[in-house]
Amino acid sequence: MGEHKVRKRAVFLDRDGVLNRPVVRDGRPFPPGRLEEFELYPEVVDGCAQLKEAGFLLVVVTNQPDVGRGTQTRPPIDAMHARLRAAIPSLDAIEVCFHAGAAYGEPCDCRKPKPGMLLGAAATYEIDLSESFLIGDRWRDVDCAHAAGCRAVFIDHHYQESLREKPEFAVSNFSDAVRAILNTMPRNHLSTPTTRD
Repeated sequence: MGEHKVRKRAVFLDRDGVLNRPVVRDGRPFPPGRLEEFELYPEVVDGCAQLKEAGFLLVVVTNQPDVGRGTQTRPPIDAMHARLRAAIPSLDAIEVCFHAGAAYGEPCDCRKPKPGMLLGAAATYEIDLSESFLIGDRWRDVDCAHAAGCRAVFIDHHYQESLREKPEFAVSNFSDAVRAILNTMPRNHLSTPTTRD
């Protein structure tokens, strides 16, 4: 007897600017350098719980090129991710690209806007990318979502940079991002027709 596998839906989550506050300098966002600077947005824990309850896998996808560039080390990032997992136990995975980037002689297929982290997670967790979303706050996230075949939810923090592609949803905070995703879900699970005698 054959088995029919149901592919899962996921919400991919950028880290800095989506789950935690970035360090903003001259209108541009940067990752926190120390654990003491790592602060989650207050609505993130509840929002992730809502997405999980709705049946989504939750996968963090974050570029951390400062490691490849030699201006950051792995231990502080590992400590931040340990704190992230403790605060949001519903996370299914944290995918990290540590590569410096092509401009620094370290090209790869995983650094956003390349879709490698999403494609790898999709293969590992049997995710249907066409039914999935990526929540991000930069052009790289929007382009990555589209390259992977996901829908992009863009949190606009009004950085001094422009988008290259148009996201499916543009919102102002994580709660609105969650609401936008949940509003796409069919509401027929309670609509069983009733019959009258």
